[in-house]
Amino acid sequence: MKENDKIDVAVLGCTGAVGQKLVSLLGKHPQFNIRELVASDRSAGKTYSGRVNWKEPLPVPENVKDIVIKTVSDPLESRILFSGLDASVAGEAESAYAEKGHIVVSNSRNHRMDAFVPLIIPEINASHLAIVKKQESYVKNGGFIVTNPNCSTIVLALAVYPAFARFGLDKVMAVTMQAISGGGYPGVPSMDILGNVIPYIGGEEEKIERELAKIFGTVGEDGITPGDFIVSAACNRVPVRDGHTVCVSFSTRKKAGREELLDAIEHCYPALGLYSSPEKVLEYNPSEDRPQPLMDVNAGKGMTVTAGRLRPCGILDWKMTAFGHNTVRGAAGAAVLNAELIVKQGFLKK
Repeated sequence: MKENDKIDVAVLGCTGAVGQKLVSLLGKHPQFNIRELVASDRSAGKTYSGRVNWKEPLPVPENVKDIVIKTVSDPLESRILFSGLDASVAGEAESAYAEKGHIVVSNSRNHRMDAFVPLIIPEINASHLAIVKKQESYVKNGGFIVTNPNCSTIVLALAVYPAFARFGLDKVMAVTMQAISGGGYPGVPSMDILGNVIPYIGGEEEKIERELAKIFGTVGEDGITPGDFIVSAACNRVPVRDGHTVCVSFSTRKKAGREELLDAIEHCYPALGLYSSPEKVLEYNPSEDRPQPLMDVNAGKGMTVTAGRLRPCGILDWKMTAFGHNTVRGAAGAAVLNAELIVKQGFLKK
């Protein structure tokens, strides 16, 4: 796609951790061109390079450096808006943008459980995208909101979906070990996290338990009916920079053997034909000591979830360990993939 044929997009919350990752991923994207950047009032009127406290490993993209930051009250020309807004402002702002005809691809939690807002992981529930046509803003002017799940939910969902798709799920029990980058920058103080594990992340367990059922649910007239299985989650913050680890036990509706589960993992995910899709969505590593954050964080450029240690469980049927990059697959990369799906399904033509 030629540079002048790209789709103009805006990044909301562009100076935050997720916003910076979005800017980094979109800077050289073949379909999208960053036209506008939005942040708080204190950043408005300044150039991006003059305001942002850049924490990404790669430099600020050249085509973004001199963009002047706008506020959420300023009108935007871009049709697609990537939202990394803080939850304190995201709910109202994202709704207002949708009402004005924008397509809001949100990483924020505010609208995830709304009846007609899909919680999308393209490899699992791309068909749920059709439900946006029931949003009032879509009926009015083609604007709508799409959300990606919580970062840990994405890792868990991609890990257990092969079992769900082939054998059904009855119970899922997950324990997470979540990286400090999941709390944003500057995050948890070093005195609190170094040599320590914090067994509480506010609201995280409830998000996983509710979101997984919605992702695996079915679309109906009144919204999405959650999947009929039980989920229990316990979440911990650990001294790892990037990447969330999930230890999961699960029981299936139909009896499943280990080789059958491994076959499901290997063959569950078809190619999507989207630019940000990894070659392997879920990769099983047979080594007894994998996955590990240090070894697997950049698998598939951060978009691949790595699983391992599949073995019988003494309480449920099976247990295994899954790992994924929380700010790429679990946040910014997930939003970019959702936007690519939106374009592929023709929603820009509305």
